[in-house]
Amino acid sequence: MKSRFVDTASAPAAGFVETATSETDHMTTKAILLGSALALGALPAMAQDTIKIGAIFPLSGPNAQFGNSSVNGMRLALERMQEETDGIADRVELVVTDVPAPGDAPAATQRLINNDGVVGLIGSFSSSITLAASEITERAQVPMISHSFADQITERGYEYIFQISSKGSAIGAAQLNHAVEIAEAEGVDVSSIAILYEDTSYGTAQAAGIRDAAAEAGIEVAVDQGYPLGISDVSPLINSVRRAEPDIVFPVSYLNDSLLIVRTMRQQGLSTPVVGGAAGYIIPAFKDGLGEFTENVFSVAPANYDYVPEINADYEEAHGTFMPHEALMYGAALQHMITAIEEADSTDPVEIRDAISALEYCDGFASGLPGECIAFDETGATTTGFPIFVQWRGDDIVTVYPPESAREEPIWATAD
Repeated sequence: MKSRFVDTASAPAAGFVETATSETDHMTTKAILLGSALALGALPAMAQDTIKIGAIFPLSGPNAQFGNSSVNGMRLALERMQEETDGIADRVELVVTDVPAPGDAPAATQRLINNDGVVGLIGSFSSSITLAASEITERAQVPMISHSFADQITERGYEYIFQISSKGSAIGAAQLNHAVEIAEAEGVDVSSIAILYEDTSYGTAQAAGIRDAAAEAGIEVAVDQGYPLGISDVSPLINSVRRAEPDIVFPVSYLNDSLLIVRTMRQQGLSTPVVGGAAGYIIPAFKDGLGEFTENVFSVAPANYDYVPEINADYEEAHGTFMPHEALMYGAALQHMITAIEEADSTDPVEIRDAISALEYCDGFASGLPGECIAFDETGATTTGFPIFVQWRGDDIVTVYPPESAREEPIWATAD
């Protein structure tokens, strides 16, 4: 059976609006809870034919690449689940909404809950969007699973948000520590670094992890500069790197900024090793945009497709590229939620939330994540996930660190 898929960007009853109105943005908690209660009244038990799960992602705008591949991964995950089991996956309908910016998230999330009657949400790739959306899901008591990195996502005392990736600070620490360990194993001394990060929730959380890990290791942070998302001129950043002459550059950025930073460095003759901060550094478009400049570029990552070659082959056949990390992560998140609904034997979001929290899911897409399972602690943070290191080799990225997770040996080299 093919998956049910609804894109609310083209559905008049629950259409996407570009900017949330001030009335919606300031909706009272009472109104939110009333609206969701009315909507959920239409789904009182498992006898309901269709089980709707919402998905909020940037399908347009600067991060559309990530949102669309996330949805592609969820579609594949649902289709595989339907083919492999005779459970409730056959009754699941994905209701996908375009949310290109954090300001759009509250109204879009509210519509999914009130108008569409979703029993849970998956998303969003951007930490800032996830933070905004989870304000609504928490008040409405509807569970949400995300792979966004920002630490505060699961540090606000919320009960209905779950984070399948490691926190940004932990990912940042791994970005520094793994790079230093690989370099030192090759006899390269790392005494100073540069951190270039976008000043979003994702960028600042991960940069803090790099910074703290460097301080603990006694490594000088010679350049520590934030910049606005979508920067058009990185020359001041690159000039700072040139003057400081660090041993490694650690950029934390989405796709367009990652391309601009690395291209400018290489075109100006800077051969300093680059260790990316996931996001824009580990997707096919990075190679498309940089060509030979991608070779041997390292990046930290929450997951990689070489853990699940069979699933990756299906994705590649459908989309013509390897499976990006966000497609794998969000496919796993969806399968975890569907399994939790089945375990709960209910479409009551509160009961589904409890089942998500209690479930350790180790099948399907989850088997391709570091730790090979999904499970959560009492805050909703992952207890199984950990960051890995990947490296570009031709048209592919391969897992190279830590040793117990590696598929190939890392290569430490400066760009020629």
